[in-house]
Amino acid sequence: MAFSSFRDFVEALDKSGELKRISQPVAPELEITELANREMKSPAGGKALLIEKPTVNGEMSPFPVAINTMGSWKRMAMSMGADSVDDVAAELGALLKAKPPTNLRETVKLLGTALEMRHAKPKRVSNGPCKEIIHKVESAELRVESWPPAPDWKNPTTFRSPLSTLLNLPILKCWPLDGGRFITLPCVVTHDPDTGERNVGMYRIQIYDEGTAGMHWQLQKVGARHGRRYYETGTRMPVAIFLGGDPVFPFAATAPLPDGLDEFLLAGYLRKKSIELVKCETSDLEVPANADFVIEGYVDPREPLREEGPFGDHTGYYALPEPYPVFHITAITHRKDAVYPATIVGIPPMEDFYMGGASVKLFLPVFKMNFPEIVDIALPAEGVFHNLVFVSIKKTYPMQAYKIMHGLWGMGQMMFTKYIIVVDHDVNVHSTSDVLFRLCANTDPRRDSIFTKGPADVLDHATSEIAVGSKLGIDATKKLPGEGFHRRWPPLITMDEAVRKRIDALLGASR
Repeated sequence: MAFSSFRDFVEALDKSGELKRISQPVAPELEITELANREMKSPAGGKALLIEKPTVNGEMSPFPVAINTMGSWKRMAMSMGADSVDDVAAELGALLKAKPPTNLRETVKLLGTALEMRHAKPKRVSNGPCKEIIHKVESAELRVESWPPAPDWKNPTTFRSPLSTLLNLPILKCWPLDGGRFITLPCVVTHDPDTGERNVGMYRIQIYDEGTAGMHWQLQKVGARHGRRYYETGTRMPVAIFLGGDPVFPFAATAPLPDGLDEFLLAGYLRKKSIELVKCETSDLEVPANADFVIEGYVDPREPLREEGPFGDHTGYYALPEPYPVFHITAITHRKDAVYPATIVGIPPMEDFYMGGASVKLFLPVFKMNFPEIVDIALPAEGVFHNLVFVSIKKTYPMQAYKIMHGLWGMGQMMFTKYIIVVDHDVNVHSTSDVLFRLCANTDPRRDSIFTKGPADVLDHATSEIAVGSKLGIDATKKLPGEGFHRRWPPLITMDEAVRKRIDALLGASR
C-alpha cells in the first residue's frame, strides 16, 4: 500500500501494535538516543517510538519525532506495504526472470524495465501537502496554504511560524561527542549537470547555524560525483533534502541500485503507485509532493570546505572531523501535521541492520543473475552493513569461491566489504554460528585465503589511508582436487532420516 504521509505510516504501526508512544517531554539532545538505543537492542528490534513532546530550546516542539520505525522485519515489510520482505524480493525476482540478461548492462536495463512494468514513472504535479507552509529564507516570511487550495485562495496569511529556522526542528544530537545536531534520515536530491539524471541519496546533515549545514556526501557516493562536476565548472549546485512522506523513500535512498536507475522508480514499484513530484520553491529540483519536510538550498563550489563531525557512526565508533561542502538553506516547506522522522546509528544491532538486510534480500535476484551459483547472501549485524559478508554457493568447479569474491567486490557498495566468507549451498548464512563452524572446520588459512586491495569506506577508521584499504576473502567450501586438495573429504555428521522421523513421532505422541 502507499502511505500519503509519514504520519499515516506511524498510525498504521500504532494499529498493528508496533508503536510505543512517549508522552513525557524528551530532549533531542542525547535523551531520544538513549530511549531509541534501548528499544533497538530489545529482542527482534523492539517497537517504533513516537516522541510526542520533544523539546527544542527548552520549549515544546509542534512536531513529534518518530524513530525506529523500520527497526524490525515486520516494520520493514510494512513500510513496503507487504507481509514480508521475502515476498517483495520474490515478486521482483519473478519479473526479472522474464528475460535473463547476459551481462551487467543488460541486467541494469532489465531491472529498470521490470520496475516500469508495474507502475508508471514518477509524475509531476503543480502542488502538494509538502507546501502547506512555505518559509523562504531570503524573505523570512511564511505563507500558510491549504491543500487542496481553497476557492478564495488569493491572499495568503503571513506570520511567524514556530519553524522559522532549522534550529527549531527537533533535530537530534545523538551521542555525547557529536559535533552538533544531525539530520539522520534525510533523502538528498541532486542532478547530474551533464546528463540531467537524478539521484536520491542519504547523507547525514550537520546543523551549523540557522542557515547552513554540513553536507556529508562521501567520496564514492553519487551525490559527491555530481558535486565534483559543479566544482569543475564553478557553478552553484542546487540541492534539496526531504524528510518523511512515504516510508519507502529512505529505503530507496539507501538501496544499492545500479548507477543510472532512479530511486523514485524503485519507490513507486514498492508502494504500488507512482510518485508525485513537485518542483522546489527556489530551484528546479523535484521532491515528493507528500513529503513532511523539504529543505531547499545549494552548495557553492567557490566556498571553502568546512569541518564536519565528529559523529557517532554506524561503525560503532565516532567518525572524526573531516572537511565537507557547506549547504546553504534557501527555503523550508512542510506539512501542517508533519512528523519528524529520525534514526540513530552506533554499536549494532540498530535500526539500519534491518534496512541493510532488506536491501540484500531485495537485490539478491540481481546478484543471482550475474552469479547464478549464489544461493544466499547475509550481512551480519556485527559487520555493520558491508564489513563482513557471508555467501553460500552451489559449487561445481575449482576456484569458484574466488570468482564470487572478486565479482562481489566489483559491484557497487560491495567494494567496501573487508571480509567475504564463501560457504557451500547447504549452510545457512543467516546463522553466524553455522558459518563460523564451517570456517573453522573447512579451511587451511594459507591455502584458502586471499588478500587484495581496493576502495574502503571513508568511515573506516582502521585503514592507514582514508578510503583505501585491503580485503580478505576466505573459501570455506568443500575442497576439490583441482584446488590442491588430494585427501578424501570426510562426511558431515548427520542422523539417519528414518530415525529422526521415528523420534519425532515418539515425542509427538508423548505430549
